[in-house]
Amino acid sequence: MKILFASSEATPLIKTGGLADVAGSLPAALNNIGQDCRLILPGYPDVLEKADNLQSLAQLEITGETSPVRLLQGSCGPHRVPLYVIDAPHRFNRAGNPYLSPEGMNWPDNAERFSLFCHAVAELALNRIDHDWQPDVVHANDWQTGLIAPLLSTQENRPATLFTIHNLAYQGLFDHATFLRLGLPDELWSYHHLEFHDQLSFIKGGIALSDRVNTVSPSYAAEIKTAEFGYGLEGLLNHRKDHFSGVLNGIDYHEWDPLNDRHIDTPYSAECFADKRNNKLALQQEYGLPEDENIQLFGYIGRLVDQKGVDLILQVLPGIMDAGAQMVMLGSGNKDLEHALEKISNRYHSRVGVFIGYDEGLSHRIEAGCDSFIMPSRFEPCGLNQMYSLRYGTVPIVRRTGGLADTVVDVNSTTLVNGSATGFVFDDADGSSLWGAVEHAINFYRRSATDWEILARTGMQQDFSWEASAQHYLELYQTAIDEPGL
Repeated sequence: MKILFASSEATPLIKTGGLADVAGSLPAALNNIGQDCRLILPGYPDVLEKADNLQSLAQLEITGETSPVRLLQGSCGPHRVPLYVIDAPHRFNRAGNPYLSPEGMNWPDNAERFSLFCHAVAELALNRIDHDWQPDVVHANDWQTGLIAPLLSTQENRPATLFTIHNLAYQGLFDHATFLRLGLPDELWSYHHLEFHDQLSFIKGGIALSDRVNTVSPSYAAEIKTAEFGYGLEGLLNHRKDHFSGVLNGIDYHEWDPLNDRHIDTPYSAECFADKRNNKLALQQEYGLPEDENIQLFGYIGRLVDQKGVDLILQVLPGIMDAGAQMVMLGSGNKDLEHALEKISNRYHSRVGVFIGYDEGLSHRIEAGCDSFIMPSRFEPCGLNQMYSLRYGTVPIVRRTGGLADTVVDVNSTTLVNGSATGFVFDDADGSSLWGAVEHAINFYRRSATDWEILARTGMQQDFSWEASAQHYLELYQTAIDEPGL
């Protein structure tokens, strides 16, 4: 099957969040099971610099664009995934990240930037550019690709379409004047298509006009059909329920493998779990904390935003300190949260280590060096770090939501007896509930080193590789081809 995978970011070329991990791994997993999956990305500076063997394939004519737009072809990553790049320097070749300026503000022309990208993907999908290759299905991801299905929906001989929601909170909303400026077909300005409360909604277009729609975990698929998590789109998602599903993300077990991780101090596995302690000592040293393998070490990696429950971590940190444990954190985001973490790190400088920013190697060392990983998200479509933590024998502490609920089995009397327990799970998004789970983890850690190792090794034996998820996606693609949803 020929699959065109459209994303606004993908590792190892450009990353701001979990979407990049998916786009960097799923195409490779699909190719590994005999499919022909090609990735298409905007031509950001990092993409142009890091992609392999980029060659110019064609000059594009895009509605509303007067500056040059080229289609480049090459490959990326260790799996040599075939790659198309939309090279439009006036839209993509700029400092900052894919969506924000260096000052942290949305680019004022984001609608134009990603409309251009969607038009280019549609042209390729309709066999108007690379005449040697036309996809059977286009797999679009998140709001930045939300116009692809609407642009294809009225075309004859179009490929099937799948739209994946990675985070419904980010919708690509713009005013009606922007819709007019983009020159989109008039018939798309309808509450059945792109119009959402008098606004243009990129993500609604993908949901309403794709043959199939999915999100990144079964639990999140159920949650976003409710008013609490649906952001006003729960009615549409329920209307499309027969064409909507949840497929749990996987993780790249080649990149995230404690036995072969180039980023960490000492390789280890479930069979040589004792070697994990060397990574703990190395991480404590890296953060300037007292080096003691007997001190319980908690970790957090992620955006410093309310969604991730970082404010809840701030509430329980004094209790963690009073218990004699340590905490290391890596992330950036809300400036108030950054300052609060720096303040508490200064106060508990021998117990709390904070790194503001992002460092891929450090994220691996945190997963390898910590005993527990705290992930108290208010909502979490899938989550990857809890799966990385399981893989690395770093026992997760998570809220029962979205993909966290689908991947972590709570420690209780039943799961301990049947050997299925892999972490500590709590229900309510408040500090006292998080503290209950953290306190349970502290007491369990102190109770028996053997029991803790069994718990950690059980997590390491779980299979959340991309191979199973890729097979589910292949089935979705085939259904979209055989039974168009429009």
